[in-house]
Amino acid sequence: MARWEPGARERLVVAAVDLFTEQGYDATTVAQIAERAGVTKSTFFRHFPDKRELLVAGQETLSRLLAEGIAEAPEGASPLEAVAAGLERASSAMGPMNREIGPRLKAAVATSAELQERDALKSVGLAAAMTTALVARGVPDPTAHLAGEMGVLAFKRGYAEWSKGERDPKDELAQYTAAALDELRAASTTLG
Repeated sequence: MARWEPGARERLVVAAVDLFTEQGYDATTVAQIAERAGVTKSTFFRHFPDKRELLVAGQETLSRLLAEGIAEAPEGASPLEAVAAGLERASSAMGPMNREIGPRLKAAVATSAELQERDALKSVGLAAAMTTALVARGVPDPTAHLAGEMGVLAFKRGYAEWSKGERDPKDELAQYTAAALDELRAASTTLG
């Protein structure tokens, strides 16, 4: 089968999300995903161990970018300033495909308990990566955990807003995650 841009991995993710949305997660087979993506089943399995893992495609990269951004934040940055640096670093890697697929991915996850569980595990993994990076900067464990969780929430809220509706194509995800983190920071002051 011919190969075209974007690469096979990206085509597999798009095909899976489309099929999950059209016919449901449970009714979608690996063979259907591979066919829609224009690749063989063996190519599918070279990229993903099973169809569930399509949801978390890129999680390792995202976790690494978040942690690198936190590690590279200026010395003396507060925990949330370091998280903001991590969010900016990770957001810079998100392109038009990520933006376009967001609403369809959200719809697919909403229809499947298995995908909701996998999405929750993804959030846990992202929070753990940020927490570990903050602890390495000398942030006390409870503070690092709270800042990491706020980072995940800011990323999810920012991503949802960025990928929603009619937006300027030049808008960058980073401005949305930064605004979401600012909102959360302000909201946390009202907790008493």
